Amino acid sequence: MSAIPKFQLNKSQYDLNTFMGRFYHNMDIIDPRTLFVSDAKLKQCVQILDDFKLGLLSPSVTDKQLWEAQKIKQAILHPDTGQKIFMPFRMSGYVPFNSPILAGLLIPNPTMAQTIFWQWLNQSHNACVNYANRNASKPTKLSTFLQGYTGAVTAAISISVGLSVFIKRAALAPATKAMIQRFVPLPAVMTASTLNVILMRKHECNEGIDVLNKNGEVIGTSKIAAKKALTEMAISRAALPIPLLTIPPIVMTMLEKTALLKKNPRLHMPFNILICSITFFYALPATIAIFPQMSEVKTKDLEKEIQERTNEDVVRYNKGL
Repeated sequence: MSAIPKFQLNKSQYDLNTFMGRFYHNMDIIDPRTLFVSDAKLKQCVQILDDFKLGLLSPSVTDKQLWEAQKIKQAILHPDTGQKIFMPFRMSGYVPFNSPILAGLLIPNPTMAQTIFWQWLNQSHNACVNYANRNASKPTKLSTFLQGYTGAVTAAISISVGLSVFIKRAALAPATKAMIQRFVPLPAVMTASTLNVILMRKHECNEGIDVLNKNGEVIGTSKIAAKKALTEMAISRAALPIPLLTIPPIVMTMLEKTALLKKNPRLHMPFNILICSITFFYALPATIAIFPQMSEVKTKDLEKEIQERTNEDVVRYNKGL
């Protein structure tokens, strides 16, 4: 991956037809260093890309600089609206802002109030990330956002509280209960995250989303492409919590047996956040990489009006992140 390929506008320097190519591409998208890019630097990056598009680019600008400019633009600006995404809701802000929340979800033997608070906070952040990185080719009503948010929070709290009560009443040894309790957030978050994105974006299935030709030009609106995008998003959202809420509890269970944490219980939360952050940093780009952001669909599988507007065998759409 060390060689710098020739720059291509709105393309990736990695092979997006492969999982590893998408993984490296997504590592660029979630790079937290882009959170510290100034407005002046962003404006400069956008100008460099505009100059390249118009054939006015200075010969002194290298391919490496062009790829970096595009990386910064894609990390900060929404691909459909061109507007800046609020820092905590960018994909590059997902890991640093959500890792402490994950650590809260994984607190050993949480009280009912703690369970409800951390599930609410997690789904609130997830809902905002989903909304900020949605396919925005069509407007989303506030009522739709609130419906997805309410459904996700209700599901997360109901499942986590219900399972916690069930485990406490079960005839199990205290050590067994404590171990099982660590994994209660997993089914709650998986269900809620999937429900969140489905409820928030279900209107796309009724209204359709824009499909593009190879030049990036909109050739129509497709409900079939919208259903495909929503399915891909739901699968990705369901997969993300699996490593996030299984690996840290296992690692923390082993660390809690060490002399360091036995003598210094205050270090439990910092270690928990560290393990969550490391896991999140690699799990997020991996789960996003399951499907390309700019996905493809065969033209023959879409509506007839779309087929009549293009001679291309394949068209593209932004599934969102």
